[in-house]
Amino acid sequence: MKKELLIAIPAYNEEKNIAPVIESLLALPIMEKAEILVVNDGSKDNTLGVLKNYDINVISHIYNLGYGSALKTAYKFAIRNEYDYLIQIDADGQHDPCNIENVYDALTSKLPSDVVIGSRFLQGSKTFKTGFAKKFVIWFFNTMIKLFTHCKITDPTSGLQGLNRKAFTFYGTYNNFVTDFPDANMVIQMLLNDFTVKEVPAIMHERVMGRSMHSGLKPIMYLIKMFISSIIVVLRTHYKKTSRKKRAIKDQKALARAQKDPVTLK
Repeated sequence: MKKELLIAIPAYNEEKNIAPVIESLLALPIMEKAEILVVNDGSKDNTLGVLKNYDINVISHIYNLGYGSALKTAYKFAIRNEYDYLIQIDADGQHDPCNIENVYDALTSKLPSDVVIGSRFLQGSKTFKTGFAKKFVIWFFNTMIKLFTHCKITDPTSGLQGLNRKAFTFYGTYNNFVTDFPDANMVIQMLLNDFTVKEVPAIMHERVMGRSMHSGLKPIMYLIKMFISSIIVVLRTHYKKTSRKKRAIKDQKALARAQKDPVTLK
């Protein structure tokens, strides 16, 4: 029987973390309607060897292409295999498996959303302490999203997200997903393109092994890059919308002229 949900996990050098994540997911009742895909993003350790112990989907990049490219691969896989929903989680064990059910419920509720974000900052969520630099980055992104879209998103940097087919198909289309820095800029893009975005409380744990890609002073550099990327996304989205509107007006005028003077159709 075809399953409707794909749980996508980008992984890079996660040999010490990935096994508990996979085993926790396989124990969930929701696996009756879900399959797992791990995108091994050119890991140099034994991540691929660990994954061979499980009956799951695995795609390996020959080289490390980055987190965003691993997600893009998952979106294309979901499109090709006609899944209805996709939930993306991190491979380091920070996202508690219990979040899967909550995100799925929000995607499939009577008032479903196109994008569901697992937030560390809503009532009912549980998380670990974050440093000042990361807190400042999150505050900055919150402000930026509110400025550009007039919507409030409490946790725009969360990697725990659910997408319906409309959303991941949009991401999988050429030039609609920024693979270098897919974060708050993508939230802005989706809101500006009239996708519905909802947050649900999430339970997150501190990474046990390895280092986060946003450790140390990296959040500050990431903030600068993300700000520039978000400006580009806003300008590009505005340009596309303006172009579509102009084409629609042009087509309406052409149709009106043709109806007025049928000879012009010959």
